Amino acid sequence: MNLTGGVVLYAVLWFLVMFVLLPIGQRSQADMGEVVPGTPAGAPHEPALRRKALWTTVITTILWGIIALVIFKGGITRADIGTWDQILRR
Repeated sequence: MNLTGGVVLYAVLWFLVMFVLLPIGQRSQADMGEVVPGTPAGAPHEPALRRKALWTTVITTILWGIIALVIFKGGITRADIGTWDQILRR
């Protein structure tokens, strides 16, 4: 994995983890009984985006480290993935 591949992998993982974390613990304005005029009732009451972005960064860094370790140690190679593809297509 080169530098560009590492950065792209980190960015893709970051957004994937962020989209997984966004709905966790979310309460809508309707649930809280405080609907702001001009917004839909299903809009988040307090999205806590800073906290979720911090957790996203921590989780992504750990996942990226594990994946990078597997790639650098040669645990999974492109040849292995090609073999899996052949096995799955049978």
